[in-house]
Amino acid sequence: MGCGRPRSCGRRASSTDATNASRTLLYDIRHGRWDEELARHLRVPLAILPEVRGSSEIYAGTRGVPHLRDGVPIAGIAGDQQAALFGQACFAIGDAKCTYGTGAFLLMNTGREAVASKNGLITTIAWRLGGETTYALEGSSFIAGAAVQWLRDGLGLIEKTADIEALARKVPSAGEVVFVPALAGLGAPHWDPLARGLICGLSRDTTAAHIARATLEGIAFQIVDLVDAMRADAGRPISRLRVDGGAATNDLLMQLEADLLGVPIDRPASVETTAIGAAYLAGLAVGVFPSVDAIARAHRIEKTYTPSMGADDRKAHLGRWQRAVRRARSEL
Repeated sequence: MGCGRPRSCGRRASSTDATNASRTLLYDIRHGRWDEELARHLRVPLAILPEVRGSSEIYAGTRGVPHLRDGVPIAGIAGDQQAALFGQACFAIGDAKCTYGTGAFLLMNTGREAVASKNGLITTIAWRLGGETTYALEGSSFIAGAAVQWLRDGLGLIEKTADIEALARKVPSAGEVVFVPALAGLGAPHWDPLARGLICGLSRDTTAAHIARATLEGIAFQIVDLVDAMRADAGRPISRLRVDGGAATNDLLMQLEADLLGVPIDRPASVETTAIGAAYLAGLAVGVFPSVDAIARAHRIEKTYTPSMGADDRKAHLGRWQRAVRRARSEL
């Protein structure tokens, strides 16, 4: 399935960018067909382009695969973030999930409407089932778990990635320290590849623990920016967020995310929801699951993180973050 991407990642996407996003790739996501005009312009013969199929149907069967019998149906196809959205049972309009890996990826189900972003997000196909297309808004931050890896490998503040939580818990807050983890530029909604990482608010009292906690906050703050953009584009709130990926096992990070977003965070029993989503799609096609409602009933939440930060504290934290982001941006 195709997806649209703003024409320029070096600036904030305009409404024109968003309107034309589905035409920047050969597949027109709004009409569900290859774009003949664009293919002709790029001199790509339509005859060489593959047939586009749905996300959950039997495409073929296995043959000659070691340790696997012939004829096992291949029945589910999805991109990794779309599979995670499906694996989190985000089947209702407004349902959203965030995958925390090396980077972080936020998707919201927008139903049958391909919402044109005016706030630097991507309009994409979530899945197609039974001939009906479900769309999503997508936003990504380039650096999430990679910021922790940098503390480990670049600064030597921790020996193992998992050590960051214990180090960050040595202080009750990051104080005035803010870390903008723009180590590879800033992704959505800023789209500033020339932005650079910034740690500010240092004093003689700053310790490794403050920097560790500011790192986790920086990861969480980037998702706040994405959620704010998504709320504005979709015209609806995100009342709770489902999370997955390796970094979602960090309890402190998830609590910080709930506090800074001001909404509950749900972590499933398994954070490997990309694989689970692909399995759900295949299972739906072969009858293991009779419907998406059955999948929703099978979905299990392991832990919910409830916001505990007051509105004034949240506002002060976000103000420090926004000022730091402006300093990290390339326009300054």
